[in-house]
Formats: sequence, C-alpha cells, structure tokens
Amino acid sequence: MNTKIRIEFDEEKVLSKVKNGNVKALRRAGAYVRKSARNAVSRSSKSSPPGTPPHTRRGLLKRSILFGVEKNRMTVVVGPAKSLICISMTAHEFGGMYRRRKYPKRPLMGPTLVKTAPQLPKLWEDSVKP
Repeated sequence: MNTKIRIEFDEEKVLSKVKNGNVKALRRAGAYVRKSARNAVSRSSKSSPPGTPPHTRRGLLKRSILFGVEKNRMTVVVGPAKSLICISMTAHEFGGMYRRRKYPKRPLMGPTLVKTAPQLPKLWEDSVKP
C-alpha cells in the first residue's frame, strides 16, 4: 500500500495570524496592567507614605493611566499620560523635584509590572487561531 501526502503551507497567512494574535494579546496585557495600576491608586486628600503608590485627590491620576499598542514594534506602553498629568508622576515614581518641591519615591508602574508579570503569559494562550 502506497500513500502520498501533500502539505501546503502558506507562510504569509500563518505570519498574519500570529501578528494579529500578538496584537490582541498585547491589548489584553495593556488593559490588565492598566487596571491593576488604577486599582493601586486610592483617592485621598492626604499624601501617601513614601514607598507606596501615590494618592489622587480628584481621580485625575487614575483616569490618566492609559495604554497603547505599537503594532509595528509589537510593544505595549502603559502609564500616566503626560498630556493629562504632566510630568509630576515622574517625581512620584522615581523621587525628585517638581515645581520646586522634593517628592519622596512613591513608585506605581514598576511595582505594578512586577506584580502582574506572572499572569501576562497566560494572555497569549489561544491567541493564534486557524
């Protein structure tokens, strides 16, 4: 008994599916990290203790945390939008001067990424479908 098998492989179609799956997974990852960062910020009229995520008085910091996917580079950027919160968040994240005032280090995005990193690979499960 002789059997012949012929396999056709469309490389462009496979690469297209992988790229689309990666973009969807990056969106999910960005949304997941953003939500976690927003949940770490609490509303309070008082300053947060050094070493803990900053507080927001009116909720502007929570609303300013956005994410965007760069399809060409296959990356996602998550963090406070400069257009909404200006550069004050840099002084909080790393400690430093802002408007002639010294701010202690109150990191938000770094610890959020460390906390969410173990769950991120799961967002790629089943991202490429035929």
